[in-house]
Amino acid sequence: MNAPVVRIHVVRVFLGTRNAGGNLLGVFLDGRLVPQDRRLAVTSELGFSESVFVDDAATGRIAIFVPAAEVPFAGHPTVGTAWLLANVGRPVDVLRVPAGEVPTWREDDVTWIRARPAWVDYPVLPRFVELPSVAEVDALPGQSSEPWLYAWAWENEAAGHLRSRSFPTWAGIAEDEASGAAAVLMGDRLHRALTIRQGAGSQIEVRTGTDRTIEVGGRCALVEIREHPL
Repeated sequence: MNAPVVRIHVVRVFLGTRNAGGNLLGVFLDGRLVPQDRRLAVTSELGFSESVFVDDAATGRIAIFVPAAEVPFAGHPTVGTAWLLANVGRPVDVLRVPAGEVPTWREDDVTWIRARPAWVDYPVLPRFVELPSVAEVDALPGQSSEPWLYAWAWENEAAGHLRSRSFPTWAGIAEDEASGAAAVLMGDRLHRALTIRQGAGSQIEVRTGTDRTIEVGGRCALVEIREHPL
């Protein structure tokens, strides 16, 4: 008897210039087919920094997992899932995650979400380290011994452009290609619009919203649709 399988959409989130970079995200549009006790293992098997299980597409209710745990909110999964739902003809105005209701919308080819910094309620929060130059950020090794190091430097401070790399080892990730949660925290720390170039070439747009919220946006693309065994 063949083992049951479920369909997964693989999306690149926060594409950079010339479609470089982009953090891979696995989205199970039929998330209810994946048992709760299999979701963490499935996320580890996929090898992406995060996976999303859409439990109710009509209401936008989703669950987000990193390889080490379920998390109450994350940026790249909410941006990517909102983009995908719209792309398959099931758009939503709000995604519902354990942390709260996440508004989402499209402006041209950029998908946006609005979040509260307090929603980044993880076992470990990043240690933000500003380095003197982009070259020093680029020269960092591809992993860190710290639970979560987020290193950054200004590329153009006047324009709000910065370069960053994120190492959330607590989550089972050596280096995160593009971290929307960290971008929310950076927007809250710096209180200004930002363009963040992270990882190998991803780009994250950040704006301040009302009532101390932060808006995070980026471009997305579908990589493939495949089946994964349960």
